[in-house]
Amino acid sequence: MAILSKEEAQTILKKVLSFSKADSCEVSLNGSNGGNIRYARNAVSTAGQIDVMSLSVNSTFGKKTGSASINEFDDSSLKKVVSRAEELAKLAPENPEFMPLLGTQNFQESKTFNEHTAAMTPDTRAEMVGKSLNVAKAANLDAAGFLENSTRFNSVMNSKGLFAYNKSTSVSFSVTIRNKEGTGSGYVEQDFNDLSKMDVLALSKIAASKATGSAGAKAIEPGKYTVILEPLAASDILGSMFRGFDARSADEGRSFMSKKGGGTRLGEQLFSENVNIYSDPMNPELPSATWNGDGLALKRTDWVKNGVVKNLAYSRFWAAKKGVEPLPFARSMVIEGGTQSLQDLIKSTEKGILVTRFWYIRSVDPQTLLLTGLTRDGTFYIENGEIKFPIKNFRFNESPVIMLNNVEALGKPVRTGSGMIPPMKIKDFTFSSLSDAI
Repeated sequence: MAILSKEEAQTILKKVLSFSKADSCEVSLNGSNGGNIRYARNAVSTAGQIDVMSLSVNSTFGKKTGSASINEFDDSSLKKVVSRAEELAKLAPENPEFMPLLGTQNFQESKTFNEHTAAMTPDTRAEMVGKSLNVAKAANLDAAGFLENSTRFNSVMNSKGLFAYNKSTSVSFSVTIRNKEGTGSGYVEQDFNDLSKMDVLALSKIAASKATGSAGAKAIEPGKYTVILEPLAASDILGSMFRGFDARSADEGRSFMSKKGGGTRLGEQLFSENVNIYSDPMNPELPSATWNGDGLALKRTDWVKNGVVKNLAYSRFWAAKKGVEPLPFARSMVIEGGTQSLQDLIKSTEKGILVTRFWYIRSVDPQTLLLTGLTRDGTFYIENGEIKFPIKNFRFNESPVIMLNNVEALGKPVRTGSGMIPPMKIKDFTFSSLSDAI
C-alpha cells in the first residue's frame, strides 16, 4: 500500500481536509517501499524490506500552528489526527515568522521515477551484491558494503487549493574493500534514479584496485600541493559551500556570503572564471522533484556564473522581509566541467596528489568556510603524469571557496550523491599533517 498514485493520494488528502475546522490546514502524505542488503567480511550480514506510509497535518488558527501525524488511514483515525493537530494549535504560541499558505500552483512533471528501478526484487539485490563479493574474493580481499533501493511518493494539499505530487525511485551502492593485512583500502559510492546506470561490478573493481594499490603507503611531507580530486572527494568538501548560498544567513552575517560591515557578496566574483554552478530539477542525469516543502516551484537556477555569485536562496518569510521574490534552495547542484576524464587530468600533472575521498570533515571557521578533515581509502602521488606510489593519508585545512579560486582544470561531471560534480585539478591545496589511518 505504500506507493499511492496521484489520484489515490489526492482522494485521501481531500478527505482529511474535509474534517478540518481550522482557519487553514495543510496535509502531507508520504510513502516508500524498497529493500537493502548489508555485507561485511565477504558475507551478507543483514537484508530487509521496508514498506511505510504516513500522514501529517498542520492546523493553523491565526498565527498558531499545531502538527500531528499518523500511519492509520480509516476515517476514525483521520478525524482523530486532525482533531489532535487543532488542539495543539490552540495551545501553541504565535509564530513570529508565520506565512499564509500558498494557493493553487502549477508544477512541471518530474523525471524522478524509473520503472526498471521500481521493479527491483530481493533477487535483483542479491545478484548485484554477489558480483561485488566475487570481485573481493577473487582478489583475496575483504569487502563491506551496502546496497539499497526505494520507490517513494510525496504529496501535499492545503485548504487554499494547493496540491503537489511526486513519485521517485533510487538505488544506491557503496563498498569498502581492504586487503587482508589491513594496510590498503579502496572505496566507491554511487546512486541513481535509474538502475540500468548502476554498474556494481565495475565499481567494485575500482575499489579492489585501490585496496591493492594503496598498500605500502609512503609518508611525504605535508604542505601545499596540486591535487586531483575525484568527484566523490570534491563532493565531500563542497556540500557546506552549497548550503551557504542562503540569503538569510548571509544577511545575518553567519556565512561566507556575508560582507564585512553588512550586506552580502551577491554579484561578486568569488571563484575562478571557469566555475559555473546551477540547479535544474529536469536535468536528465540528476532529476529531482519540481516543488519543495513550502509549495514553491523548483526551476533551473544559476547560482554561480563564470565565478560570479548570481543568486541566493530566499525562503518565503525572508523574501517578504526583504521585498524580493522567494527563490527556493535546491539540493541537486551541478558544477559544469569539460570533457577530460580523471585519467586525462592525471596525465596533465607534473607533480601532485590524487585524492579518492575525504572524511570526518569539520568546520573550523564558518565565515571563511575553512574546513578540516582527512583523506581516506586511496591517496596517491603523481609524477610526470603517472601515479607513482601510494602515500599516507593527510589532514587537510582548506576552504572550498579558496579551492575553487585555484582551479586549474575541470573534467567531465558525473553524478555523485545529490550533485553532478567533475573531477578537479586544484593548485596549492593545503595538507597540514600526516595521518596513520588507512
